[in-house]
Amino acid sequence: MLVTFRTPAHGDISYFGEVAHVLLRLMGHSATVPGALAAEDVPAALENLRQGLRAGAQAPPPSEYRTGEEDEEEAPVPLSHRALPLVELLEAAERSGEYVMWDKR
Repeated sequence: MLVTFRTPAHGDISYFGEVAHVLLRLMGHSATVPGALAAEDVPAALENLRQGLRAGAQAPPPSEYRTGEEDEEEAPVPLSHRALPLVELLEAAERSGEYVMWDKR
């Protein structure tokens, strides 16, 4: 499953389901898909996400998005790196005073 985040202030961002659920929980949301944040809730969600990433939240095991062709010795991408596109989307929404929505693709 893919989860796509949308706002009129930024291009769409998609994540694999497991990673999206972790990021939604860090934002202080229930991880319900589909879902949305009102424009006035975006700053708090962005700050919650930043705090969670600083606290060292970990990405889920990459089982959902492994193809079997990757080198098993390859280090997983840190959640803080995976979250950068979502942070940018939330920042753009905050600057523009826009809502954020997400749903399954």
